[in-house]
Amino acid sequence: MIEEEIGDELRKRGLSISTAESCTGGLVSHRITNVSGSSDYYKGGVIAYANEVKEKILGVAGHILREKGAVSAECAVAMAKGVSSLLGSDVGIATTGIAGPTGGTPDKPVGLVYIALATKNYVYHERHIFHEDREGNKCEAADAALEMLKRYLLERARSSER
Repeated sequence: MIEEEIGDELRKRGLSISTAESCTGGLVSHRITNVSGSSDYYKGGVIAYANEVKEKILGVAGHILREKGAVSAECAVAMAKGVSSLLGSDVGIATTGIAGPTGGTPDKPVGLVYIALATKNYVYHERHIFHEDREGNKCEAADAALEMLKRYLLERARSSER
């Protein structure tokens, strides 16, 4: 299971992680914490569905929410940085998007999800469009977030990047 692989890599590197989730509603956190012993590396998470929570708790700048929107790469990056800072983790990962079936626009369709990962010295984000129902889009987004985290741990994580 990818969650176990991630846990092994985090433990091996002595890294901690926290999550900030909007469209996935805690699914990434749920999957990480399904692994026995995840308290060794998982600090916690924030489900930031409302923009006020993104701004007041995670520190997403108001101008990002007004100019780029909650469903944007900029917001995802700010969420990942914010949760890492808030909870004191080495790595922050965030999801924000439109799970559907409502809420989409021509510019931001249903299934659009931004995922970001942030450390002290590294930031990366991805844009995805999933074509499932609401639950399927949430599952696809959680899968993509975990895949991103696994890639980071296998390819980029070094103790000097903390």
